Amino acid sequence: MSASESSVAADGVASYWHDPLATRRRRLLTFFLLYVSEGIPLGFTATLLATQMRRHGLDPAAIGAFVGSLYLPWAFKWAFGPIVDTITSTRFGRRRTWIVGAQLAMTLTLLAATPIDFNHALALFTGVIFVHNICAATQDVAIDALAVQVLRPDERGAANGFMFAGQGIGQVIGGPAMLLSLSFISLPGAFVAASGMIGLILIFVSWRIRESPDLEPPWRIRDGRTTALRRVRSEIAEFVRAAGRAFVGTRAALLGVPFALLPLGAYAMSLSLGSNLAVEIGLTDEMIGTMGLAVGALNATGCIVGGWLSDRLGRRGTLAVFVAMTAVPTLTLASLMYSIGHVMPVPPGSGGPIDGRLLAEFVAIACTYSFIQGLTYGGSTALFMDITTPAVAATQFTAYMALANLATTYTATWQGISIVHFGYPTTLVLDVLVGMLCITLLPWMATARLRNTDAAP
Repeated sequence: MSASESSVAADGVASYWHDPLATRRRRLLTFFLLYVSEGIPLGFTATLLATQMRRHGLDPAAIGAFVGSLYLPWAFKWAFGPIVDTITSTRFGRRRTWIVGAQLAMTLTLLAATPIDFNHALALFTGVIFVHNICAATQDVAIDALAVQVLRPDERGAANGFMFAGQGIGQVIGGPAMLLSLSFISLPGAFVAASGMIGLILIFVSWRIRESPDLEPPWRIRDGRTTALRRVRSEIAEFVRAAGRAFVGTRAALLGVPFALLPLGAYAMSLSLGSNLAVEIGLTDEMIGTMGLAVGALNATGCIVGGWLSDRLGRRGTLAVFVAMTAVPTLTLASLMYSIGHVMPVPPGSGGPIDGRLLAEFVAIACTYSFIQGLTYGGSTALFMDITTPAVAATQFTAYMALANLATTYTATWQGISIVHFGYPTTLVLDVLVGMLCITLLPWMATARLRNTDAAP
């Protein structure tokens, strides 16, 4: 690289750090990295910790309840939306304030969970991780609200693809990559490493975000003669009216609620079932970690491809196809488990040597499912952004996402119970039947071409 080329590259990096939201490319990169910070703790807790819990003898029901609790704050993050929408800092940034504060709290709570032994104090450990996820959910509310306001309508699919790709890569870093690292660092060391990576994104990305004054809410009263109490009361009243109009303004917005409450296709392979099964059939941490790297890369690729296709071929049609496709690997796994006689859960290590055919088929099924599930993410979140009013995005969009996380919570919980009572194949079939219900609502969720006056140029 020549000196002039090096200078141009350096100027590009400097300009990005000066204003990460100025152009399309910078916005895509910024939201990608912000979502990496969301994925790291999720992969760490739902993959690494779930795997270690099973390896230490905790039963699938207990692990399913733990994984379900991880998503509970996300299911109720709609309660954080009005707070993030109305309590703001003009000086530090309406959304930046919450993003930076939440990421700082995430690093501290993850460190606080480090010395707790989940084998003997599962309730306490779950409680600390629960608080950590409250912080993570608050961060997500602010990031999504910022995205709704600064992204153009014609880049939302691609942006959501990159965002969920970032989350997928973050999950790989926090889950499979950390599993591989356990061969040379301890589990407490992995806690410190995960929290440190979140801290790096806080310093080098979130802290440098600069928001436009145009992102201030329209109900903000700037009359200096108005008392503080009257101003707060008037702003809250106007916010409530604006939020109410946003939810009932269109049929698509109304149907967004039941649509979000339903699983977006088959979910079992992405929850504790997959982690439980990997341990039971004899995979080591290194094997699970290596497979997780491939699965994560395919999921991230699927996110980008799915978002790009939804921008060009239409949200609802592509999403219906993607959701239906999740049934294929799920039913294939159900058939495989039934054919080899692995119906009910067994203690780890009791399955004997790893069967080469079983291992190859399980890995192929997991990789296929991960790519297909990635396809669903970009299109579904872009659809929710399409029906969201930008001024109340932290409330409306967050409500949809919270309900979607509630669907994940109850799905993880009932599947853990179902595995114990009915076995893997039956649980997988039920997962497919429930997961296809959301398709029935898509024909009725057509949206008009939205006017996004808050979108960035």
